[in-house]
Amino acid sequence: MTPQPSVSYSITIRLEFAANSAAISDITGTIEKMGGSVTALDVNASGPERMRVDMTVLTAGHDHAMSVVEALKGIESVELGKVSDRTFLAHLGGKLEVKSKHPIRHRDDLSLVYTPGVARVVKAIAETPSDARRLTIKRNTVAVVTDGSAILGLGDLGPLAALPVMEGKAALFKRFADIDAFPICLDATEVDDIVAHVKAIAPVFAGINLEDISAPRCFEIEDRLRQELDIPVFHDDQHGTAVCVVSALRNALRVVEKDIRTVRIVLSGAGAAGTAILRLLKAAGAEDIVVADIDGVIHSGRKNLTGRLPWIAGVTNPRGITGTLKDAVKDADVFIGVSAANILDEDDIAAMADRSVVFAMANPEPEIDPVIAARHAEVVATGRSDFANQINNVLAFPGVFRGLLDARAKNFSDRMLLAAAEALADVVSPEELNPNYIIPSVFNERVTSAVADAVEQQAREEMGTVDTITGAIPAIKGGEIHL
Repeated sequence: MTPQPSVSYSITIRLEFAANSAAISDITGTIEKMGGSVTALDVNASGPERMRVDMTVLTAGHDHAMSVVEALKGIESVELGKVSDRTFLAHLGGKLEVKSKHPIRHRDDLSLVYTPGVARVVKAIAETPSDARRLTIKRNTVAVVTDGSAILGLGDLGPLAALPVMEGKAALFKRFADIDAFPICLDATEVDDIVAHVKAIAPVFAGINLEDISAPRCFEIEDRLRQELDIPVFHDDQHGTAVCVVSALRNALRVVEKDIRTVRIVLSGAGAAGTAILRLLKAAGAEDIVVADIDGVIHSGRKNLTGRLPWIAGVTNPRGITGTLKDAVKDADVFIGVSAANILDEDDIAAMADRSVVFAMANPEPEIDPVIAARHAEVVATGRSDFANQINNVLAFPGVFRGLLDARAKNFSDRMLLAAAEALADVVSPEELNPNYIIPSVFNERVTSAVADAVEQQAREEMGTVDTITGAIPAIKGGEIHL
């Protein structure tokens, strides 16, 4: 795919030039010839002969931005000032802050929120620990925890480099679900250490959101924390992705008039996201699923199956398909990719069944260019914001946690995740549903409340008898499955 100008690589350039329309035309024309896109022009200062403006330009990357700047330097009588990267400006000083909910204006306020008044609240919580949910931030707080070992699509860059992502996640929690989330970036790599650290900070929080932790350690960390804590532990790379995919697929199948119980589904990727998608697809009623990884189709006869691959082989591939991913997608109704860029081509999509569905979700480059996929598939979705049908986890995790916190749930189940997926799908009404709109916008005001209400209701129904999600797959210790 050819990179397109994006707000992620937008820059603001300060320019001073002659106060006439020809100068502006020369500048905007040069930018357009270089492949940039002018989105704003703000006058900073103006006089009878000269003017100064701040021009916002979308570019396709750092190198492209620098080439645009160099081209502008070549325009006679145009003087360049500072050039600002808008993404870095948005992160300047971090994206979060902490504010007091109560004003502290004088001695009385100080006595109420701190000593000596706070001592009474301390004693009350010591006598009745459950009161902490009423009398502290615990009722509405989530820890966003990472070790920085699998940051976005960038890999293991460590906890410090992961901090901007965790800050962003916390900001989304607040924006979409009014949840106070805190970024916790652990300088730890061993499973035992990470589990111990999370357990040590757990008293402050009503939920734990694990993020960007590499597989297979993420499985064991989640399993152990779910067993050892009395608050929900949610690995968004797994369960948030699964909720969004199953929700989008539910509506996509409505569009193409097919039944999840009879369609042939091919899933590319057997890591954290792929495993969770598989489990939730099974819970939703899918029966014919073939999973492929870097070594090809997973089946019971394949050698050297380790980790969770034996479980995958045991619950998938009822027709005994072998070979490569390309072999598997032939005649398939649905392709779901959470793997790697450009592993399918146009001929592969053309070989799928009529009225096929393609979810190419690898980021930033999908498994196949969605424009090419749309030549043959009736419904196409990606994880990108610059194409229709973006499957984005922010559609799920704020509402899921809002529901869990409001229900005071100690864990969550497949049924809660399915309830979330169904509620998310139903935000798109039958009148709105079409091949280019199978999942709502992240800014649809109904999304979070619909998901939260569904999760809370299901959690309350199950309270005390929750079938934890860890029961669906054998726990992993040291990378091996122990039945």
